[in-house]
Amino acid sequence: MDNTPLDVSKTALLLIDLQNDNVHQDGAFASFGAAAHAVEQGLVPHVGQLLEWARNESMPIIHNRIVFYPDGDFGGTNAPIFRMIGPESLKLGSWGADALEGLEALADEPVLIRNRMSCFNGSGLDILLRNTGVTTVIVAGVWTNMAVEHTVRDAADHGYRTIVVTDATSSINAEWHDAALSYALTNIAEFQSTGEITGAAV
Repeated sequence: MDNTPLDVSKTALLLIDLQNDNVHQDGAFASFGAAAHAVEQGLVPHVGQLLEWARNESMPIIHNRIVFYPDGDFGGTNAPIFRMIGPESLKLGSWGADALEGLEALADEPVLIRNRMSCFNGSGLDILLRNTGVTTVIVAGVWTNMAVEHTVRDAADHGYRTIVVTDATSSINAEWHDAALSYALTNIAEFQSTGEITGAAV
C-alpha cells in the first residue's frame, strides 16, 4: 500500500454501476449471485459510509452507470458481456438502470452514463476529473472484475493514483472478486477498506 497521505482536496470518489439490476435482490443479475455477494461484502452500507465521508469533505463525487439504449443495437455483440446487457436489463429509463435506494446522486453530483465497461470510455469522466484538479480517485461499486477493473486500469493509464475500496466493491461471487484484487489489479491500484479510507471503525 502506498504510504503517501491522501490529499482530499485532490481526490474524487467514483461510484460504479450501483444500479438495481446489478445489485438488488430483485434485479436482473441476482440469479447470477450478484445480489448475494453484495450483501456478503456489505456493499450498500459501506458505500453509504463513503458517500457520507466524501460529502463531509466536500469531495467531488461522480456516479457512473452502464445502460442499454433501447430501440437499437448500440451495445454491440463483440463480447459476451455486451450480449448479457439488455434488451430489458439495465434499460435506460427503467427501474433496473436506476440507482440503488439511498445511494442516489445529489443535485451537484454528476451522473455519467455509458455502454462500455470502463467509466472512462465515452463518458467525459477524465475531463471532469481534470477540470476539478483531481489526481487521486477512490473507486467503489460493481462488478470488481469487470467495470471496476476496467475503470481502474484506465485510471492508472490516465495518470491517476487509484484506490480500490475492497469492501465497497462486489462481483458475482467471492472468487471473481478476489481474482481482480489478488491478481488482475496487482501493481495497478492500492487497496483499502472503508474504515481505512474514512478513518472510522466499520
